[in-house]
Order: sequence, then C-alpha cells, then structure tokens
Amino acid sequence: MDYETPKLTVDAVIADEGRIVLIRRANPPFKGKWALPGGFVDVGETVQSACEREVFEETGLKVKVKELVGLYSDPKRDPRGHTASAAYICRVLEGQPRAGDDASFAAWHDMLSVPPLAFDHDI
Repeated sequence: MDYETPKLTVDAVIADEGRIVLIRRANPPFKGKWALPGGFVDVGETVQSACEREVFEETGLKVKVKELVGLYSDPKRDPRGHTASAAYICRVLEGQPRAGDDASFAAWHDMLSVPPLAFDHDI
C-alpha cells in the first residue's frame, strides 16, 4: 500500500571564520531570496550524499558532511508541500562559491550580517 509522506530534503551549513555560504534562489518558491544550499534527496541516494551533491550543484564547492544539525519538518516550511529536511554541517574540501543549478548567486556572508533567509533557514 502506498502512503503519502513528506518529501525528503537536505540543507548544508557551511561556515568558516565567521562566514557562511548562502545561495540566492533562482526559482520559486522564494525566488531571489537567500537560503542555505540544499535540495531534494534522489531515490537511491543517502541524505549525506544528497547534501554533498546539492552543495556541488548549487555552489561548485566540494564538501564533506561532518554532522547532523537537526531535522526540520514543519508542514508549512515549504509552500510547495510538506517537506522534511536534514540539515548538516559541512566542511569545504575545495573550491570557491559560484552559482549553479537553481542558484542565481552563491557567496560567503558575514554571519553577523546574514540577510533574511528563505524557508526556515534564518539563523
């Protein structure tokens, strides 16, 4: 029997020396707003590999997942429908942020002046 369940997503917290990597969303929802890099988990992949893949697709950064920050599942966190997101702290292995995939911009931001963020990403 098939059950309706939330869609599974991932978010990456990439921080270093008082800075955090953010992307500007190129597509709805929240088009033009800043967010943590992340996205949907594909069938057949782990949430950790999905996180590393999504970061590379959106920022060009190669990262390694270090630890789970938390699981966020408020049914109203995404206007497209109920999602549950596993958020991970990631360490940069190589690269500099550059926009790709569904990000129109990717950059380091000073953690003391982070702009308002999409979804439930405000820190």
